[in-house]
Amino acid sequence: MSGIRPVDAKAFRFLRREFADGVATLVYAFDDGPELVERIVFPHAPLPAPERASAFEAALDLLHLVAGISYYKAGVPTEIRVESTPLDASTAAFLDALYLHGLGEFAYHNRLDLRGRIRFPFAEATKAPAQALGLPQRTLVPIGGGKDSLVSVEILKASGADATAVWVGHSPLIEACAARTGLPMLNIGRELSPILFEYNKAGAYNGHIPVTAINSAILVVAAILHGHGAIAFSNERSASSATLEYDGQQINHQWSKGWAFERALGELLASHVATDLHYYSLLRPLSELAVAQRFARAPRYDDVFSSCNRNFRILGPKPADRWCGQCPKCHFVFLALAPFMPKPRLLSIFGRNLLDDESLAAGFDALLEYRDHKPFECVGEGVESRAAFAALAARAEWREDALVARFRDEIAPQLDATALALELQLVPAGDHRIPAPLVPFVIDAHR
Repeated sequence: MSGIRPVDAKAFRFLRREFADGVATLVYAFDDGPELVERIVFPHAPLPAPERASAFEAALDLLHLVAGISYYKAGVPTEIRVESTPLDASTAAFLDALYLHGLGEFAYHNRLDLRGRIRFPFAEATKAPAQALGLPQRTLVPIGGGKDSLVSVEILKASGADATAVWVGHSPLIEACAARTGLPMLNIGRELSPILFEYNKAGAYNGHIPVTAINSAILVVAAILHGHGAIAFSNERSASSATLEYDGQQINHQWSKGWAFERALGELLASHVATDLHYYSLLRPLSELAVAQRFARAPRYDDVFSSCNRNFRILGPKPADRWCGQCPKCHFVFLALAPFMPKPRLLSIFGRNLLDDESLAAGFDALLEYRDHKPFECVGEGVESRAAFAALAARAEWREDALVARFRDEIAPQLDATALALELQLVPAGDHRIPAPLVPFVIDAHR
């Protein structure tokens, strides 16, 4: 490998992208260093029909530009060169926002200020507007292994929609969840450049990236290849809330799951790729608690789902194989489900009672935003956690558990009781891009 270090590079380069035999090849470099080659494998993918060729090329360009964030972050040089395709002003503005906000947590932990540093080049000329492709009314629904995407699956099934369960990367747990849905399945492979890992070992910058943005761009290509007119993610409204504010900037672990990204990508696709390819989140108007309430109605997934980030490796016969019980995701999902499930059922899912373990107090305090900020994880807002605790404190089966009793006696007296009503958190609210035929299944179903 060349002696070029990403942190010393002057420029990050988008060299080229290709597609052949169902494989998208994305190529990048720092200065004149070695080529960083990523491959996205679309199984059994036909070549795009001639009438979709232009849209497919635009989607491939977008994938190349978005996926580059995985590599750019290794050095964050001040110059960005796009040698693979000319950009117009709107595409450059979209990418500027994605790289700035999508790398917000990364910048926070590495003590970097990316403001004014990220500037994608663009030409004044505009590209031809996107056209309708005649895509079938079928929906790609990404499966993540957790409760949210499974709630979306059940909504789509209830509406009679034609849907395909899709996921990126190899995960037996996600595959088991997808199989349990009963939907047709599509598994897309992603192979990162091995040179990136060498850079990381040699001291390159590393940290959180907006994976949902990358997966979204991958699914745009998949939708055109496999003939789907919609991509339905499962991001709820709390994903738009910042984790914290630092140096005058909102830092949001879930930025690419938030409304600002969803709206921006949806508008870019309509103007640059295809007017009849609809990108949206089916759960956008719902709180995390409202999603948990709906998930509790579907016991068929109890033994296969997991939101645990630490233990997201294997499938095993015991709950402990899927839930570590120590991470913020385990804590939040347990707390969010507790008001809506019989206690024995919840304990059987997790294998133990997380709310009766005093050693976990600090972790739950962070969820409450009590003495700490919200964790850098995909968890709900502090007000949701406080409402869930308040609901449990009023129930005989939970009120004497160690952390519930602590909330009742120590924390609740410091809070405004009117803001603790669970019902307030279950009402759909906010902007969304949900197709009109599905709105009643999302917004009206809470009544």
